[in-house]
Amino acid sequence: MSNLLPETRIQELRETIRRHDELYYRDGTQEISDREYDALKEELAKLEREAGVEAEASPTKTVGDDRTEGFRKVKHRQPMLSLDNTYNEEELRAFHTRLAKLYDEGAELEYVVEPKIDGVAVCVTYEKGKLTQAITRGNGAEGDDITRNLIEGVPDLPRELADAPDIVEIRGEIYMMAEEFLRINAEREAAGLPEFANPRNLTAGTIKQLNGVVGRRLSIVLYGIGYCSDERFAMQSDLHEAIRKWQLPTIEKYWKVTGIDAAWNAIEELDQLRHEFAYATDGAVVKLNSFAMQSEAGMTSKAPRWAIAYKFEAEQAETLLEKIDVQIGRTGAVTPVAHLAPVQLAGTTVSRATLHNEDEIKRKDIRPGDTVLVQKAGEIIPQVLSVVLAKRPADSQPFDFATFLQERGIVAERVPGQAAWRLTGQDDPIQQRRRLTHYGSKQCLDIENLGEAVVDQLVGAELVSDPADLYVLTQEQLMGLERFGEKSADNLIKAIADSKQAELWRLVHALGIPHVGKQSAKDITQHFGSLDALMEADPETLEAVDGVGGIMAQAIVDFFADENNRALILRLREYGLNFALAESEKPTPVAEGAVLAGKTVVLTGTLPTLTRNEATELIEKAGGKTSGSVSKKTDYVLAGEAAGSKLAKAEKLGVTVLDEAAFRALIDG
Repeated sequence: MSNLLPETRIQELRETIRRHDELYYRDGTQEISDREYDALKEELAKLEREAGVEAEASPTKTVGDDRTEGFRKVKHRQPMLSLDNTYNEEELRAFHTRLAKLYDEGAELEYVVEPKIDGVAVCVTYEKGKLTQAITRGNGAEGDDITRNLIEGVPDLPRELADAPDIVEIRGEIYMMAEEFLRINAEREAAGLPEFANPRNLTAGTIKQLNGVVGRRLSIVLYGIGYCSDERFAMQSDLHEAIRKWQLPTIEKYWKVTGIDAAWNAIEELDQLRHEFAYATDGAVVKLNSFAMQSEAGMTSKAPRWAIAYKFEAEQAETLLEKIDVQIGRTGAVTPVAHLAPVQLAGTTVSRATLHNEDEIKRKDIRPGDTVLVQKAGEIIPQVLSVVLAKRPADSQPFDFATFLQERGIVAERVPGQAAWRLTGQDDPIQQRRRLTHYGSKQCLDIENLGEAVVDQLVGAELVSDPADLYVLTQEQLMGLERFGEKSADNLIKAIADSKQAELWRLVHALGIPHVGKQSAKDITQHFGSLDALMEADPETLEAVDGVGGIMAQAIVDFFADENNRALILRLREYGLNFALAESEKPTPVAEGAVLAGKTVVLTGTLPTLTRNEATELIEKAGGKTSGSVSKKTDYVLAGEAAGSKLAKAEKLGVTVLDEAAFRALIDG
């Protein structure tokens, strides 16, 4: 408990909460858990009541503001508020008691119980049946116009509705599916960039990209009503049935119940089912079913009185932090990682967790040998929440990141103005290994047999220090290495020679330009057509490319301005690498009569022989497109081992399910 005077503590809490609001709603990041944040607001509300200073501008009275510069502001036809929430059954029942007194109906109030989606709130407008606008919640009164980004990022959202009111606003959440989130993080790890913490934060950052949503797939779930030009809906349950009839993406399940006991039973059932849903669900929302009664109950300045969110406690576990180590990206970024004693969490065994950066370690005072509290952020990425100080060893010492690197011979420095550390010097063996491994990886030049073990030998023997050195390797040099015979040496030399003809995007990705991943490399090479044109581009020209923002544009310019990088590129040119857009990179029109022309295929599970990228390429070559979620508009679900909820939904909707053999038979005709 704080020892500050109430007035001082109130001011401190307001400033702290506003800073966390800024991080969460505008920057798409967060430093504390939802539970910690809610505890701060609860403490502030209590102090404000006791001191009689419940100012309207207080964070306890206002909606978190997600408005950002660069987007057109639009006023909501009806306020778009947040929800009061609770973590315990007693407060949920107190909510019911207040409403029961208002309506004098005792236990007979009818509720709808819905999953609470952990996403970004949005209001989608259809006029004369056509999608015309998408607005964020903003400050509750007005929000940002994200129509363009929604249309680009959420391809599964219908653009037209049949038999709809002249004007109808349908509200819901934009979210990112777990597999898309993991795909993006895998690309960032390969590119040596820090991984995103959770899908919700990445969704918030993606939907607010000024240059549009490129290379990332978002999803949406709709469940609420804003303005409606006619009065066809009397109940929340009526709205749900209309949303289903319009074939809009919506919640997996809702419960229409009478009385708080039945509502509580529904919440408990939801808690058992929610892990099967396509979206992250962090609680349940209980609403009066009747819109007339909702209107009568009214609202406060920030939340309706007729609804409440019951939030599930995140699954957490204590375990031992055995050691702190680092992983090094191909650009030399040094990221600390916690090695944990294996522990079961949210159905999986967790043994590693990211520590993000040096500042995060200092803020939480995390030390090797500590007992730590671990939770899965968004039920996907393990994170260290806090240290159990009562179990800290008596001889424990604060972790010194700089000393740790120095003791291990890792020569690095902190990037000015950032929390990140990066290796320094082109001749650092660790950086050379990471750069070469990245260069030859499947996502880059795909040089067969140039794996980590071979790279370690090449660098250790001082045969190779940068990618250009690969192209002058001889059979004799390779045969002097462990496990290399004449045939294996010839095979590697041939694979290296074949890489000279690789598509331009592969070379651009392989160069290791900061912030440039696989999709970005494809986008910029399509735009510029040659490496020479890309090298001479200025930031303004680069930012004209969809998906390239200011940070990436400057990183590209800085990379090609570096004398060492230009020298490398000159040598690669001399050795005959492809510097122009290949025919295989140019988009080809879908052949007439292609078996999957106009068809949508959803991939789920692990296929016997095809990777996800290989399956996607086959689908696109056959004229089809892929989607991240199953709906009535899905034509096929290509399912492998451990398919999960998508397979179940496909079977429920009657969507054709293919295994790999049936899929190959279909596209082979």
